[in-house]
Amino acid sequence: MLALLVLVAPLLGGAVVAAAPRRGGLRWAAVATNGATLALGVTLAVRVLAHGPVTGAGGVLRADALSAFMVVVIGAVALLASWLGIRTVALDLAAGTMTPTRAAAYAILVQGFIATMLLAVLAANLGVLWVAVEATTIVTTFLVGSRRTRGSLEAAWKYLIICSVGIALAFFGTVLFYLAALHAGGHSAQALDWTSLMATARHLDPAVVRLGFALVVLGYGTKVGLAPMHSWLPDAHSQAPTPVSALMSGVLLSVAFYAILRFKAVADLSLGPSFSREVLVVVALLSLAVAASLLIAQRDYKRLLAYSSIEHMGLIALGAAAGTRLAIAAVLLQILGHGLTKTVLFLTSGEIMAAEGTSHIDGVRALLARRPALGGLFGVGLVALLGFPPFSLFSSELLMTRAEFGVGLGWVAVVAVALMVVIFVAVVGHARHMLFGPGETAAVDATPPRWVAAPLVGGLVACALIGVVAWPLSGLLVAAAHVVRP
Repeated sequence: MLALLVLVAPLLGGAVVAAAPRRGGLRWAAVATNGATLALGVTLAVRVLAHGPVTGAGGVLRADALSAFMVVVIGAVALLASWLGIRTVALDLAAGTMTPTRAAAYAILVQGFIATMLLAVLAANLGVLWVAVEATTIVTTFLVGSRRTRGSLEAAWKYLIICSVGIALAFFGTVLFYLAALHAGGHSAQALDWTSLMATARHLDPAVVRLGFALVVLGYGTKVGLAPMHSWLPDAHSQAPTPVSALMSGVLLSVAFYAILRFKAVADLSLGPSFSREVLVVVALLSLAVAASLLIAQRDYKRLLAYSSIEHMGLIALGAAAGTRLAIAAVLLQILGHGLTKTVLFLTSGEIMAAEGTSHIDGVRALLARRPALGGLFGVGLVALLGFPPFSLFSSELLMTRAEFGVGLGWVAVVAVALMVVIFVAVVGHARHMLFGPGETAAVDATPPRWVAAPLVGGLVACALIGVVAWPLSGLLVAAAHVVRP
């Protein structure tokens, strides 16, 4: 029942908002229901830690520690994004770029997007997981192109085509796991159930599992934004409405990586950790190299944040490659920290674009002097994103590096750190021009209301607190790491 409530809550919020899109008060229904999703996620985590996995909807839904952790991440990011989404819809309605009918459709799509991600992490069957991830592709295609400009429609088509190819590859990988489970004596109706696959993992055909896992990494890795299937990501994230960009970068990429972790647990039991390690190291280093090279010459700050997502997904893949329980716990902490930080940055970038009238780095100067609130939030967010203490990304990246050295991947960690230095220099260079440059650009009179800052400050404070005091999450992180690495 609890798992089902988690799915229903965001859909209820979308229905209420869609019923009267012009009534600003009702737009808070999405915020309330997403806050309820976060609260239900915390309740689910407490229950799982106390009593073990929870099932629901006739066995279709199943929540273990890993699922519960992801529900908390989705709830936190959705709460922040929907809070600022109120302002986004209000501005578009006032400017005439969105009609009440389209605002209603937008509300339903956003909340449906959140629900599909929740279904993905709560699915007991890896086939249902695939269906849920495919559903996120369909829903977000409409959201990316919701403003119907030439750039947004082009980005939506590019996103749809590339991610559909990736999801097709993930489907083939899932089918191979299904066939391996059948040949190992599994029942056809339960061959893709998580518990069934884990029970028969040591009896699966190694050759089939190798091919299946490679296809899964390439397929779901497309949704994660891992190179070489990453090219959709900067276009989609830069053209989508800001709350949608925050949801996509802050949590959709991590939900897709959650799918890889599920398959990795099965593959490691069947093959040992070496094969998955080799595959993940290759895509991780390639992603870091691509992000570093493209960030140097970046001229758009929303695209800069998108390429940074490729970097962080590469770091997460590298941590997963290490594969120890410490590494997996650090990966999950990185997922949460990245989700909070990137959500704050994308939402802040939306406010900057509304105030300055441009997303070009060269068009924004002296933010700290001219708009200290926005400049301060953006600057602190970048500090958190670059992994400075006390923010949680510092702790998670340090733990992942330690785990990588512990399993003999020291040379990989050194290469990753070298690429991170390049990324650091590139991001700091762009941020310096935006925050401290000469104030030659005329200011636009578009001061955001004060309530806009509350969720942004709250997200950064939460990220800092998690980095300093991890005890509220430590038990959940340990239990979730045991799911991936029994």
